[in-house]
This record gives sequence, structure tokens and C-alpha cells, in this order.
Amino acid sequence: MESSARKQFDFENSITLVDPTKDGIYAYDDAEQKTLSEKRPWRDNPNYFKRVRISAVALLKMVMHARSGGSIEIMGLMQGKIAHETFIVTDAFPLPVEGTETRVNAQEQAYEYMGAYVDSQKAEKRPENIVGWYHSHPGYGCWLSGIDVNTQMNQQKFTDPFLAVVIDPDRTISAGKVDIGAFRTYPEGHKGKSDEEGEYQTIPLAKIEDFGAHTNQYYTLEVSHFKSSLDTHLLDLLWNKYWVSTLSQSPLFTNRDYSTKQMVDLSQKIHKTEHSLLSGVGKSNRSSLLAPSVTGKPQTEGQLDKVVKDSNKIASEEITGLFSSVVKDRVFGGVDVVTSTRKQS
Repeated sequence: MESSARKQFDFENSITLVDPTKDGIYAYDDAEQKTLSEKRPWRDNPNYFKRVRISAVALLKMVMHARSGGSIEIMGLMQGKIAHETFIVTDAFPLPVEGTETRVNAQEQAYEYMGAYVDSQKAEKRPENIVGWYHSHPGYGCWLSGIDVNTQMNQQKFTDPFLAVVIDPDRTISAGKVDIGAFRTYPEGHKGKSDEEGEYQTIPLAKIEDFGAHTNQYYTLEVSHFKSSLDTHLLDLLWNKYWVSTLSQSPLFTNRDYSTKQMVDLSQKIHKTEHSLLSGVGKSNRSSLLAPSVTGKPQTEGQLDKVVKDSNKIASEEITGLFSSVVKDRVFGGVDVVTSTRKQS
């Protein structure tokens, strides 16, 4: 009891309790950062950076910002440092930008805000650098569009090392986990391999052409998360405050507009696939969508296969939402029944 009270007293009086194991990642070594910047190993190896580690609070800020934009894209910047083949993101802040449902552009106001924010950070003696930008793709997955690729290329050309992060707030709500992707573009003239063996993404029909047109211009980095001792305490406090509203929410209701759009998009894909099958010249063209590849393996990227994967994804999300509702009803409904039964007896 005494130890618990002491910890609470320390926290209330803003005494920082540092756990060397958890909080060592936040240490900023200016000499180490300068040495890496001078060597610039990413210039000789376009795939030098392979991992991204994001603090829990920075991730929470980005997801909340993405969710606040609704169907409009948002944009912000990430702060942190670099290590061997790794970006370490310790914080993030939003930018006042003009966003639409298909793109987001930083204007003069955003650059002024960014400069003022960075100056205030230096005044508070926070040495972290700007290490990348993030923006949202509401409902259409984590990847880089043609505009995103150009933006990231320019940033890497003038302010490298720089990272691009994309968050899908709609899929985050439906899946119950953060839908996030981290990317780096290749230098001009360098073409990488398209990530055909990566995890399949459901892309809306209107975005498919742009999705596939630039995949050889960038590559994906592995994303992981970490928490400091203070992060853990703050997240516990947030959970204690919002756990009731969290349990009372259902993705079937909070994300119903996204689910409806998914259904409409799937219907359009089915009609398009049906038209391709029926309008082909001869049986050979119709059967090509179902035939195995030259290697003997199924054509996993065929139109029919994509439709099946998309429908399975929608069904899985709906079942997850229904299952969650049933569990909550059984748990909390049962409590009401027991309480009422005891009162009657």
C-alpha cells in the first residue's frame, strides 16, 4: 500500500519515474545522430531502412487525428530519431491542411505552423528531429498513391532520412486493430519489385488503377510499437476513464457508412467480373480467369479470386462485430438478469 501511494504521490507531483529498460529508447544521442547523418548509408542502399518503431502515445495521436477527419484525408508530421536500419518515432503532431476524400495538400499555413511547432520544441529542449509524415486513407487501405509517391520522393531528396506512414481509420475500427503502413520510395530511375507476395489488400474499384501503378516505386517497412513507463500509466488512466464507452460501442453502428460503401463496391466488382466473363471471345477467354498459371499454381490475383477475398473480408468484419455484440449482451445482460432475480427473491 505504501509503495502504491508513493508512486501515486510521485506522479501527481510530476516526478518522472524512469525505467531504464523501457525508456532507454527515448535517449537522444546527438553525436550518434550526426555520425549516421554524415555516413548516410541509405544513399548506397535504397532498402537500407527496414523497420519502424512507433511509441504508443504517438500512434494514439495519429489514429485519433485520422479518425477525426472522417472521410477527409488528414496529414501530420512525426518526430524521433534514426538507428541502425530503423526509424524510431517518439511523437507526432497534426498539420492544418486542406484535405479532400482523395488527397491532402500542405499549404503556406501548414508550413508556418510546422516552423512554429518545431521552434517551441527546441525551446523546451526536445532534440528530436522530424523523421517523417503521416496521412490517412479513409476506407481504402494503406499504400502510396501517385501524389503520395511524388511527395515522399521530394522529401527524401531534400530532408532524408524521411518516412511515410499511412493509416486507414475506417478499417482500424472494423478490424479492431490499427491498420497502418510505413513506406520509403526509391530514388528516381530505380525500380523495385512489385510486392505481389505481400498481404492482400481490398482496394475500392475507383482506386485500383492508382494502387497498382506505383508499387515498384516504393517498398514497405515493418511496423512495431513500444511503450514507455509513463505511456503505460497514461494509457491505463485513459482505459479507466473510457472503458465503459469502449465496451458499449459496436463497429457495426459506428462504422456503418464504411460497411455500406464496402458492399456497394463489392457489388460493382461482381458486375464487372461477370461482364468480363460473359463478354469474352470464346471459351478460352472465359476460362482464363479460372485456369492455373504456368507454374501450376492458381492465379491468386485473378478477378474472381479478388472478389472472393473481398467478400470474405467483409463477412469476417461483420461476423466479428456481431460476435462482439453477442458477447457483450451475454455478459452484461446476464448481470441484469441475476440482479433482478436476486431482488425478486
